[in-house]
Amino acid sequence: MSAPVTVILFGATGDLAKRKLIPGLLHLFQSRLLDDLRVVGTSLDEMSVDDFRDLALTAIREHSTRTLKDEDWNAFSQRLDYVPLSAGPDQLKAAVLRAEEELPGDNELRLHYLSVPPKAALAAVSTIAAAGLADRSRIIMEKPFGTDFASAVKLNRQLHEVFDESQIFRIDHFLGKEAAQNILAFRFANGLFEPIWHRNNIDHIQIDVPETLGLTQRGDFYEATGAYRDMVVTHLFQVLAFTAMEPPSALEPAAINREKTKVFRSMSPIEPTNVVRGQYVGYRQEPGVAPDSETETFVALKCYIDNWRWAGVPFFLRTGKRMGEGARIISIAFKEPPRSMFPPGSGVGDHGPDHLTFDLSDQPRMSLSFYGKRPGPGYRLDKLSMQFAMKDTTWAGSVLEAYERLIYDAARGDSTLFASANGIERLWEISQPLLDNPPIVRPYDQGSWGPNQIHQLVSPFGWRLPFERKWREPS
Repeated sequence: MSAPVTVILFGATGDLAKRKLIPGLLHLFQSRLLDDLRVVGTSLDEMSVDDFRDLALTAIREHSTRTLKDEDWNAFSQRLDYVPLSAGPDQLKAAVLRAEEELPGDNELRLHYLSVPPKAALAAVSTIAAAGLADRSRIIMEKPFGTDFASAVKLNRQLHEVFDESQIFRIDHFLGKEAAQNILAFRFANGLFEPIWHRNNIDHIQIDVPETLGLTQRGDFYEATGAYRDMVVTHLFQVLAFTAMEPPSALEPAAINREKTKVFRSMSPIEPTNVVRGQYVGYRQEPGVAPDSETETFVALKCYIDNWRWAGVPFFLRTGKRMGEGARIISIAFKEPPRSMFPPGSGVGDHGPDHLTFDLSDQPRMSLSFYGKRPGPGYRLDKLSMQFAMKDTTWAGSVLEAYERLIYDAARGDSTLFASANGIERLWEISQPLLDNPPIVRPYDQGSWGPNQIHQLVSPFGWRLPFERKWREPS
């Protein structure tokens, strides 16, 4: 449970608010995780409170994955208020104070969610400061957190003029997923895996997040960002930290964030020769895109963590738009035995090394592959696997969607799954060689897996995606 909370939702009529945030806030209210809740929406749109409530109901009906009961909506809708930004900071403050008058107790929390474009973030912070709403508050910010080292330092400095670092929650919805959090449990709670999570046993690691989606009218934003800034710094590197971090001294935010930051500080600078950039054919015809654009819609890279645990182990990261399949996986490839006692033709080695695979999709799964003997005379080996799917457990109904989990954690003041200023600045610092000297952008067909050069990048290994065999469905 959290303290009574008023959520001030900037960008309350935008796409993210309608798809994820408003339905998520309703579910947190329904589940009583945030039962003492008020929401004050604000945006550039001129509308009344009733109009905003109608918009919220439509959004919930279209995008919520849960059943909406009339009594739940009636109770939730009365907790929604709206103030257009044109009304000014004083009217926004008045709406927040009205909401707080209805909350029990005197320890109310203000949770500012900035669901706005990056260029509007500091303007929203200025509005919060002008309205005098920074006290007793926390602020959730959407990516990107700067576009290079200098801009990240400048952004953090300006944020710290209004908010203390402990009040700032830089959101990464990848880490809000149950499967991502399960990495910590899998690594540190199991005597089977903790001792082998090491360069002596692990050959290489892949973090692969291809997307089938295009820009959906985001050309202006994407032109100034690209796949590396949009996805790698703010998502894939954060997942890498969970995969590679040392055991924290305690399962609490400060200890976990210390270990994540140590991973970032141990990362070697990103070498442009270890990066493949691509652009899907047809990108330059998208609205808002320059006809001679060199912005990458795809990036694959090899990076290293220069510490004792991971010395010499390559991490391969890949993400892109308009690719052959949408997926979010972490794949741990274990080293093969140094010698084989099995006869030629037995099948050992035919299917590559053993893998531990985490699927970070909305239906979390894990798989462990290994060689086993085919029944019958002789020694013929096949690749087998053990699989676990969250939807097959009695816990499946308890899974919070990523944004729900992160909003709830921010309301409780738990920063475990959020990025810190130091971590973000370090990631931009190691990215600077690539940003200063980016390799050429290579074209790739929509529906493919990126430019052909990705195979030289990962050689002598191979990309796990696309999988040769599909996940098993329960019988």
